[in-house]
Amino acid sequence: MVNKFTQFLTEFFRIFFGGILGLFYSSPSVNNRGGVIGAIHQMFDIPQYIDLYKNYKSELSAGQLIGAILCFILVIAVFILLIWLAIFFGKRFFKKIFGDKVLNQDLVDEIDTLRKELIKTTKEKDRILGLKIAYQGYDILEGEEGEQTSGEKKEGESRFYKLTEVDTFYADPEYTPREYDNSFTLEQICDRFRNYAANNPDRPWRKLYYEPKIVRLFFASLATTRLVILQGISGTGKTSLPEAIGHFLDNPATIASVQPSWRDRTELFGYFNEFTKRFNETEILKSMYEATFNEDVYITVLDEMNIARVEYYFAEMLSILEMPSRDQWVIDLVPSGWPSDPKHVIKGRFRLPENMWYVGTANNDDSTFAISDKVYDRGMPININSKAAAFDAPLTEKLPINYKHLESLFKKAQEEHKVSEENLKKFEDMDDYVIEHFRLAFGNRIVKQLVEFVPVYVACGGTEIDGLDYVLCNKILRKFESLNLAYIRDEVDDYIKYLDDHFGKENMLECKDYLARLKKLF
Repeated sequence: MVNKFTQFLTEFFRIFFGGILGLFYSSPSVNNRGGVIGAIHQMFDIPQYIDLYKNYKSELSAGQLIGAILCFILVIAVFILLIWLAIFFGKRFFKKIFGDKVLNQDLVDEIDTLRKELIKTTKEKDRILGLKIAYQGYDILEGEEGEQTSGEKKEGESRFYKLTEVDTFYADPEYTPREYDNSFTLEQICDRFRNYAANNPDRPWRKLYYEPKIVRLFFASLATTRLVILQGISGTGKTSLPEAIGHFLDNPATIASVQPSWRDRTELFGYFNEFTKRFNETEILKSMYEATFNEDVYITVLDEMNIARVEYYFAEMLSILEMPSRDQWVIDLVPSGWPSDPKHVIKGRFRLPENMWYVGTANNDDSTFAISDKVYDRGMPININSKAAAFDAPLTEKLPINYKHLESLFKKAQEEHKVSEENLKKFEDMDDYVIEHFRLAFGNRIVKQLVEFVPVYVACGGTEIDGLDYVLCNKILRKFESLNLAYIRDEVDDYIKYLDDHFGKENMLECKDYLARLKKLF
């Protein structure tokens, strides 16, 4: 049997390898047909292999039959391999000859496909914007291209859905204006809020403790500017402070979480959707509009305000709120007016409310942007870097306050607690000193803020010297960080001595502590 299997293999490989040799030699002794075609035919002459298998089938054992079958599989594998090689090299040859033309056509086809996808995506985006408006209260149904949907603005409807809701609410005959308690002084308001934050019936599960100085700084800042910046380490209650004040005044604050993608004013106010012919209003805009109907104190919180660049999305607000006349606090929402526009949107323009303040919270770390001098100069920064100790506070109710009364308290304090001429003269002399030694100047804006902030801080229970200390440290010395610290190193000790000589060693402690920390950076 073994000899028969050997004979089978001999004849099998004679046929197969004879065909391979025939690819290189056209001799009839090797290839009985001659030529390359004949050689390939001999290598893969399946009928000849089948006849060979039949001749030896009865004389081979089961194991030898399996070996014979494996030989046939080998032939088939070689056949497939040759076909693959022919295709592979054929493609390379074809690409070498016609590659550029094929490539160009592929690019044209790809561009055409991308163009169609872009058109499809644009249509889908418009549908999503329509559905977004529907979520705000309109019934919008999906439709095919060219088909009218219920999301299209109907004749007579307002394009400002949320603002029109506010109009409707305040036009209701059953609406009753709020009654305010205007019997408290600024110091009493500060003390009462501090107790309210620590112990109140509205949110008894949340006890917040703030130092008296922080509360005084906050209310004094409201008298100075419309933008208050609460900054410091995370977890010290920066967001909780304006939120608690909103509840204390019985008008919860509007909290807007700033996103890294915020780049322009549309994040604050919204935008007009050309597809649906509706204005996509934000909660901030709705709160602004509502504030024009009453005299409550409104607070809008820009949480994590420097996770995007403040001077991008808040630039228009910074400029408008600096206008000397409140009649100039006007923004353009849309290019022109429609008859169905809300009551206080006139010819597409809206006047910002006088009773709204903006509070930004900021963390200074690697995930945020540095707040520019333009923003710091127009706002009042308050540093909250520690938690206050718990204290026993009586159960305290909220206190609705009329914003006009609050502003009258500010003006009264600025008349009764004016900064002394002596301290103003010291500040004027200090301006000359800082210009000479540090090449920095105060500017008229900071002097104006000084004479508005310090009297209110005194009326809230603080002292004039502490108010001066705070303004000097956070509005002027803060600018030292932008200087070359090595350049001013030799001047810092002299400046601390200057403060001791003019204000006393026991005063201006916040400024001195700041300068001491600055020296450690050298």
